[in-house]
Parts: sequence; structure tokens; C-alpha cells
Amino acid sequence: METGDVKLPSSLLRATNGEESNLSEEDARLRALELYREDKVSRGRAAELCHMPLAAFMDFAAKHGVAPLQYSFEDLEEERQSADGLKA
Repeated sequence: METGDVKLPSSLLRATNGEESNLSEEDARLRALELYREDKVSRGRAAELCHMPLAAFMDFAAKHGVAPLQYSFEDLEEERQSADGLKA
């Protein structure tokens, strides 16, 4: 895995009790969550970026107010039409 260095304000580091490693991990998870929320990556890819199982990522997303399943009205309508086609 490729990594990089990020400079953070010292006040932010103090707010996390100086636990830089925890801050980095949480920041990475939140960034992956934002990519998922913006529909830039799939749920599975976001879980990979977080280094966590899919179920754990879905829980993480829900705890942060992001729907773990992004299913629009258009998706529902498409499913309904597909189901209607199968009935015929």
C-alpha cells in the first residue's frame, strides 16, 4: 500500500490526545465514506479502502448518517419494470 504524509494543525492533534495513528485511520475511513456517499466508489471499494469487512463498513456508514445501501427511486422503478417483464 502506498502512503503519504499529511500535515495537521497541532490543535487537531491535541484534540485527539496526541494519537496520530488513530487520527490517520479515522481520517482515511471518513474520506472513503465521503467517496462512497458521493457515489465515486462502490460500497465494496470503500470497505477495501477502510481495510474493513463490508458489513463493518455498512455499520460505519450508518453510524455516520450515510445510508449503507444507496437505492434510488429510479432503481426501484427499474426493478419493478424488470419484474413486470418477467411476469409476461
